[in-house]
Amino acid sequence: MTTRLRIALAQSNLLVGDVAGNLRKMAAQAQRARDELKAQLVVFPELSIAGYPPEDLLFRAELIKRSADGLKELARTVTGIDIIAGHPYRVDDKLYNAASFLRNGAVHATYCKHHLPNYAVFDERRYFVSGSDACVVEVGSIPIGLTICEDMWFPGPIEQSVSAGAKLIVNINGSPYHMNKGRERIAIAERYARTHRVPFVYLNLVGGQDELVFDGDSFVLDATGKLAQRAPAFVEGLYAVDFAAGTPVQCMPAPVAPELPIEESVYAAIVLGVRDYVEKNRFPGVVMGLSGGIDSALTLCVAVDALGAERVEAVMMPSRYTANMSNEDARAQADALGVRHRTIAIEPMFQAFLESLREEFKGYQPDATEENIQARVRGVLLMAISNKTGKMVLTTGNKSEMAVGYATLYGDMAGGFAAIKDVPKTLVYRLAAMRNRRRPVIPQRVFDRAPSAELASDQKDTDSLPPYDVLDAILERYVERDESADVIIAAGFDPATVRRVATMVDRNEYKRRQAPPGVRITPRAFGRDRRYPITSGFGRT
Repeated sequence: MTTRLRIALAQSNLLVGDVAGNLRKMAAQAQRARDELKAQLVVFPELSIAGYPPEDLLFRAELIKRSADGLKELARTVTGIDIIAGHPYRVDDKLYNAASFLRNGAVHATYCKHHLPNYAVFDERRYFVSGSDACVVEVGSIPIGLTICEDMWFPGPIEQSVSAGAKLIVNINGSPYHMNKGRERIAIAERYARTHRVPFVYLNLVGGQDELVFDGDSFVLDATGKLAQRAPAFVEGLYAVDFAAGTPVQCMPAPVAPELPIEESVYAAIVLGVRDYVEKNRFPGVVMGLSGGIDSALTLCVAVDALGAERVEAVMMPSRYTANMSNEDARAQADALGVRHRTIAIEPMFQAFLESLREEFKGYQPDATEENIQARVRGVLLMAISNKTGKMVLTTGNKSEMAVGYATLYGDMAGGFAAIKDVPKTLVYRLAAMRNRRRPVIPQRVFDRAPSAELASDQKDTDSLPPYDVLDAILERYVERDESADVIIAAGFDPATVRRVATMVDRNEYKRRQAPPGVRITPRAFGRDRRYPITSGFGRT
């Protein structure tokens, strides 16, 4: 008789540092996997007990103790089903990123992650030391090799598991999202499955954690490398997959969720990132400025889809330079989405500032100073509403603006979270168009009119910046690929434009250091990914 094995993949949304809360969720999911799905094994993501990434909480002895006690508690609490759970694991003076196998109330085996990523958003060598041994456990007469995240991206751990007798590989992850990351994961896992003729189970965390969003997108490959199952991206849930013992182990087909188009996946990532930042930090809702432009239009859609219209407040703050169509389009969108909105004209406050500074400004011509005062008045108003109501200010700046400093420090940059901080302007338009295809809520004029900050008479973004299609192409090379100005020029871009853009990027690092966190959707976001010095002579001529 063929031995069958059912594994439940717990694509979980957990909270960093909340060991007790995570354990409650994990115990409930394990019990459901046992009772409803009739699974013999339930698998949880990387560092699931502590949450991922815990960062410097790992220096707190209390977190390590709670995690160790919690692992034993999980083993005692849930019996009748085997469990694989991720957790920090201290042995003497060494701390490991580990996964343990629990059975019948006890910890039966522990695997320590071999490869510790220390690039991009990862900093694991700051906390952990590397493991070196394979860990193979048997469930339903099928030997399973345990591995963790980065272990599949480098040679060694998978091969070591197979050499130790593994006929099926389980890889638990805290792998953050960026565009096209799902394809990269499958391509890597496919090579292992096909080469070693072993099914490959890839389980990923889901949820937002500060700048990072974990997309889930867990999958199973059969022993030929063929996709046998994929969980929906950005959705928490339990997903069962069946195997049959044999040579090789057979993987039974299960639902394969469709791959999301780029615009759909980016939008889903931003919505999840905003929702979890607000929910996990216990804000009652958000307040944001609504200008009638494309950036705030997209941000309002995200906020409503993340939290519901009843938890979103929009404030229109027109000045002497605000066009009537901006006010009309902002109101139309807020009404279409059912968002409470109000108008607070900033002209009296702007005039009061100018009068107070009249002597200080004597002899100077109007310039960006007066423009920035308007933006800062708006920032003060939004922060005042935030202080009074407890709602978090959601900022609306995009990556193109953040890159070149086309934003006002303590003005439109003031707030708690920046939803589209990592979204280039050209992608902002694509995301807004995609959202409008679901239901038209953004007026067409918002797409058609030339972008403008409306801080001066007849102002256009192109007065200060290259066209966004040119700017974004240069920024992708300079910021995300670290190409030099000379290399970008050699690729066919105008030399003067490239050097001007590079100078603006370098000069505005001080602004970005003071910006709120925002959702990461590219492989090189400002903040955790790209850490350049503010004070530097590099690149000066």
